[in-house]
Amino acid sequence: MKNMVKLGLTLLIICVIASLALGVTDKVTSPVIADRAVQANNELRKTVLPSAKEFNEIDSSEYKGQGGGIIAEVYEGIDDAGNTVGYTVKALPSGYGGAVEVMIGLSKEGKVTGISTGNMSETPGLGSKAAEPDFQEQFKGKETAKPLEVVKGSVSANNQIQAISGATITSTAVTNGTNAAIEVYNSVLVNK
Repeated sequence: MKNMVKLGLTLLIICVIASLALGVTDKVTSPVIADRAVQANNELRKTVLPSAKEFNEIDSSEYKGQGGGIIAEVYEGIDDAGNTVGYTVKALPSGYGGAVEVMIGLSKEGKVTGISTGNMSETPGLGSKAAEPDFQEQFKGKETAKPLEVVKGSVSANNQIQAISGATITSTAVTNGTNAAIEVYNSVLVNK
């Protein structure tokens, strides 16, 4: 009986020490992780809106209810002279494996300057091809005048995006995210 109590106290002490160590580690690493997430998002923003040098977040109340509820954030892109050159919009449309993080750049002139995919759980070798430049380059230069549509065959109109073979759901998700960004641009940002 005495050995069981001693063993129980030993395990309790080990658990308390381990819990304290995990708590301290979390306190120390949380700011670093948050800073790296901000840095990664800024790099994505610069990728899709290369003419911007800094980004200012737009209050979510300005675009609330727009973009089908999949808009996570909107930033205004500012150049070296302090002029607004465009906007970046992060959308989280549903793909085959869950939410697909899409960052969309939109110029002040009403064109898509680029898109980039972030975190996603799409099928390797199929839906994951949404992160490849061949697919993403299709969006560059598209006008915000009309919504984009996904086609399985050859592209015949300026507002069409060729689907990734075998990954139409992912292609549609990325296009839906871009269309949500276009909706926010046309209804809120175009007059800013």
